[in-house]
Amino acid sequence: MAAKKHDDKVLAQNKKASHDYFIEETIEAGIVLQGTEIKSIRNGKVQLKDAFVRIRNNEAWISNMHISPYEQGNRFNHDPLRSRKLLLHKKQINTLIGETKREGYTIVPLKMYVKNGYAKVLIGLGKGKKDYDKRDVLKKKEAKRDMERAFKERNQ
Repeated sequence: MAAKKHDDKVLAQNKKASHDYFIEETIEAGIVLQGTEIKSIRNGKVQLKDAFVRIRNNEAWISNMHISPYEQGNRFNHDPLRSRKLLLHKKQINTLIGETKREGYTIVPLKMYVKNGYAKVLIGLGKGKKDYDKRDVLKKKEAKRDMERAFKERNQ
């Protein structure tokens, strides 16, 4: 009996997305890769910082995601910033199309990980935060940190 692969290790995370957007819904999507891209992803040589998702011809595409060329690769290496197709069901794509038609909504990649040997991207439907929202979140986070620090000092 063969053992199942369960290596759901997060290889890349877009921390800027939760700072810039209110994430309302998340969807797991497969990704179409070429040649040595999966080897680079497994080595953790992927960056989602400036990546975004667009819907073109009823297909989801992720752009600006940087996957470094594989070190042991040769002429079969890939373009690091090429657009890559996301594998989603038609119903999921139609839902995303409807949601992004509303003002202020966009689709952002949140995490990339390998699940059962396949590269997966967690994409989120996000509504853009205004500057005052970002400041409010930072104030709440700082107040919570101060409270925890005071509580910890009191218990010692």
